[in-house]
This record gives sequence, structure tokens and C-alpha cells, in this order.
Amino acid sequence: MRLRVALLLPVLALAGCRARNEAPGSVVMAIESSPNNLDLRQGTDAQSERVGSLVFDALVVKDDHFVLQPWLATSWERPDAVTWVFHLRDGVRFHDGRPLEADDVAWTIRSLIDGTIVSSKSGNFAAVKSVETPDRLTVVVHTKYPFSGLLFNMSDGLFGVVPRGAGKDLGLHPIGSGPFRFVSAVQDKEVVLERSPLCWRAPAVPPPGKHLVDHVRFAVVPDTITTALEMKKGSADVVSNVVTLDMVHALEQAPNLSVATDESSIAIYMTLNVQDPVLRDKRVRQAMAFAMDKPAIIQALWRGQAKAASTLLPEGHWAAASAAELPQYPHNVARAQALLEAAGFHADKNGVRLRVTLKTSTDETTRLLAAVLQQQMRAAGIELTTRSAEFGTFYADITKGAFQMYILRWIGSNEDPDIFRYAYGTASFPPKGGNRGRYSNAKVDGLIAKAAAETDEGQRRADYVELQRIVAEELPVIPLWYPNNELVYGNRMGGMVVRGSGTFDFLRDAWTR
Repeated sequence: MRLRVALLLPVLALAGCRARNEAPGSVVMAIESSPNNLDLRQGTDAQSERVGSLVFDALVVKDDHFVLQPWLATSWERPDAVTWVFHLRDGVRFHDGRPLEADDVAWTIRSLIDGTIVSSKSGNFAAVKSVETPDRLTVVVHTKYPFSGLLFNMSDGLFGVVPRGAGKDLGLHPIGSGPFRFVSAVQDKEVVLERSPLCWRAPAVPPPGKHLVDHVRFAVVPDTITTALEMKKGSADVVSNVVTLDMVHALEQAPNLSVATDESSIAIYMTLNVQDPVLRDKRVRQAMAFAMDKPAIIQALWRGQAKAASTLLPEGHWAAASAAELPQYPHNVARAQALLEAAGFHADKNGVRLRVTLKTSTDETTRLLAAVLQQQMRAAGIELTTRSAEFGTFYADITKGAFQMYILRWIGSNEDPDIFRYAYGTASFPPKGGNRGRYSNAKVDGLIAKAAAETDEGQRRADYVELQRIVAEELPVIPLWYPNNELVYGNRMGGMVVRGSGTFDFLRDAWTR
């Protein structure tokens, strides 16, 4: 691992700075995979939500402290526990010129629950009983039971209002109301957006002589070394949370590049298929947690630019359980071996107790992590085989349950405790949710429902802490760490502001020389 990085550094040093002759306001952003679906009703991978959020608008947006603020909805109220009334912004238009009105919001919600769209996000609106539009700018949502998570499920990244009548093919040529409109897309090559002249929100005014970003080509570059070289040469202008920390460190030395970094809400995690014969015993899953040396991994792969996680919620979140409230799994090989022995996995002549396969995407940092985990697991008697595939294949496999273990990131959706319903609820098996490991626990389901209906925030937190304690003991998912956001960009760009959830929102107000 260190040799690979050592070889990379001189390559970056030798790479020329041949900046292309790009038109002012036009930028190239490197991404590691194509979006799965730019229609935010259907797209659940990181690229879909990040790029899609530039095309579509949500009803509300999260601020830096995960507090929901007005966006398409200028205000809202709850006249009773099962009724939400939203008042929409007037004058908003879709990219084709049609006005965005209450009927469009109602269609977006209904399409997720009436079968028009088959999506894992449909579970976000399972509590909805009916939607009414008393006038063109008012939407009334009635729920079957009190559900405090509804508002978050209509926030940026998770929700985007589509034109009424839009079906399952909207993602092929999306029409939204966001700051950028769709131009074209070629699978595994690029997505092209251009600034919409109809966007209701005026962007920040760039400095004198600078040009607002008005054209973005998202170039798909699966290999991180290639991405780093493209940044060094000036063939790409910006990359967010793609290259490894060693590469970031090398790129930071380049005179034509700058780096912005900040803490993030992104949670990297490992899911274990609890229906698998080898992994159904929680002692095996606990053994894997004890076999990991998180601090060593954070130092080696993240250069200390990450924090260990014990839950999926971001650090400092009001509902996040503290380390003192949860079972902990410090690196302890002897404890891991004892748990495996107790679970009936005895060492063979080579010291191997069990064999499992870890699936990953071709993301370079994840592949390096898998190599480190192989070494750490082997010390406890776990022989770990890794299989990586391009993102589309990898994501299809984990959605249909064709895995023993996988590593992925929660981005944005983990900023509200409704993530527990989506990730752990029995009703959230794909395609209705993100419980891909098929974990089911009646007490957890009860706490999810109880907390969602609770209006007292103190009691809601108590319910969520108890839920987190249970899943931290049973470990259907092993939270790993929260990596810092790392934004690398060329010096021709400015107005770059890092967001906690790692979104591409900085492009809204970015400018070029």
C-alpha cells in the first residue's frame, strides 16, 4: 500500500501543468462513477443525489447544523399530529418554463406511494395517507400516524420536485427547477449540466472580472490515480472526496491547485448480511469489530483526517448516542478469537476459523481499506476475500442481497434519525428501503415507530439511544468513521465552500477566472 503511494508521488511531480484552453465559466469535475438515476425519487447512490440536487429543488434544505430551513416551501405548520401544511414559493419555474405548483409537489409524493415509481425511497413516504392541494401554492399532507421524520424526507439530496405526470423515465432527461439544467449524459463517461436562466434563486455575484460557473461537465474517472493526474495537468478543475488522502497531500503541493477541508457528516460503514449462515450469529459480527484496528486505519489511510464512528448519525447530532452509551469494540484480537471459538468456529491447521467475502466498488480508498482489513482479520483467524466491481454492478449486487459484507458511505440521509428506519427497519428491505443486510428485530421496529411518533425531543432521543444500543450490540452494520471532506480544485476557480454532507452545492455560487 505504501509502495503504491510512493510510486504515485513522483508521477504527480512529473506530470505537466498543461491547462486546457477552457471557456470562462466552464468547468470539469471528476467523479468516480456515473449517477444511477438523476431523478431524485429513484437515485439513491451518492452521485445521483449530489448531481441530482443541482437539477431539482427540495421543499426544505439542511443548514450546517442539520436544521431544516425553507426552500421551495417558504413556511409550514402542523395543525395536528397527523397533518402538515406547506406554503410554496411563488414564481418558481421548471427548466422547460412550466410553473412549479402544488400539484407538482403532490404528484411527486403520490408517485412514490401509488406504484408509479418503484424506489427504495418509497418507504420514506409510507406514513402518508393522502395529499391535498387546496390552491396552487398550498400542499396538505395527511399521515396515517404521527411521523416527525416526514419533513427531513423532503429535504435536499433525498427529494426533488418533478413536473406532474413525470414517470419512471424522467431520469433519462430530467427536468427540474434547480440552478442547473440537464444537457446530456453518456453512461460511464460524463454528465453535462448548464446553468438555468429560470432558476428562482439568484446566485452570488462573482468578484469583478470573474465568471459565474455556467457549464459543468462531470467526467467519470473510475481510477483515482488517473483523477489525480488529470487534476495535476489541469484537465479537470475540481474533485470532491475521490482521491486518497496521500494523493490529496501530493496535490496540495502543486502550484496550480488548492485544497479545502472540513469535518463532514458522511459515515463510512460496513454492512453484514445477517441472513448469511456464517454471519447470522452476532458473536461473529462482534468478532469482526474487535479484529479491526480503527485508529491505525484512520492514521494510515486517512492521515488522521477522519474520526471513528459508533453510530450512523453524524458526530454531535442531537439524537446520536455517545460512546459511553454504546458497546465499544476496541482492537482486541484475543477477544475476537474467543468470540469465534464460542460461536463454533475453530481454527484449522493454518489458523483459519472462517472464510468470508467482502464486496466493494472500485473506489481506490475502499480497495486500500479492504487490503488492510484482510491483514487485520487474518490475525483473528478470519480469511477475507475481496471482490471489487464498477459501481453499477456492485450496487446491483448489494441491493438484491448478493453479498456477505460490503463497504459503502451514507451521505446526507444519515443526518436525521429516520436513517434508522431506512437502514434497520424490517419494512425497509430493498426495494422499499436500504436495509440491505436483511436485519430484523421487533424491538428495534417498535422503537423506530415510537420515536417517529414522539413529539417530545427528549423522549425521542431516549428512544433513539436505546435503538442505537441494540444495533451496536447486534452489529448488522459496523459504523467505521466520518472522513473529512476534501475538495481539490484548480486555481482558476473560486467561491469554493465545503459542505458537511459533501454535496456539490458549492457549484451554485462558484466562479472562474
